[in-house]
Amino acid sequence: MSKEITIQSEFIRQAIQHMELNLPRIEKCLKQLSEEQVWQQPNKSSNSIANLILHVCGNVTQYIISGLGKNPDHRERDLEFSTREGYTKQELWEKIKQVVEKANSIMAQADEAALVTVLSVQGFEYSGIGIIMHVVEHFSYHTGQIAYWTKFLQDQDLGFYADFDLNIHNK
Repeated sequence: MSKEITIQSEFIRQAIQHMELNLPRIEKCLKQLSEEQVWQQPNKSSNSIANLILHVCGNVTQYIISGLGKNPDHRERDLEFSTREGYTKQELWEKIKQVVEKANSIMAQADEAALVTVLSVQGFEYSGIGIIMHVVEHFSYHTGQIAYWTKFLQDQDLGFYADFDLNIHNK
């Protein structure tokens, strides 16, 4: 017997799919970089890849795990940007992977009431849907920054779509 597809279930499925789409991209970037490059800042006004990963973990934790999941909020946002060492590439990878897995689990369990309930997160008022949209967009945005900085440092295409023909027209 197949599960009924609802707007709610499709929204959650798509959100989780987009979160999971970005994880291997970040992993691919980390694998191509040295430990030093992961912490390298393009300039004083920009963040290292390590700082971006710490920031994404903080954001996903605060919005999904704490907000939507109703767990305590212990985020120290300023540390996400001021930290200059203390994590290896592998530790950063494990951290982001675990945070996304936990967030995806919470999203998968969100019912209609959770999706329409308005919560205060980081001083903003969001419904559960708004929280999920914010996190997916924010995660994708910073994944793009990580990819761009990796391309800049390595001077090579990352091949995210190497197995796809992106010239196919819509039917």
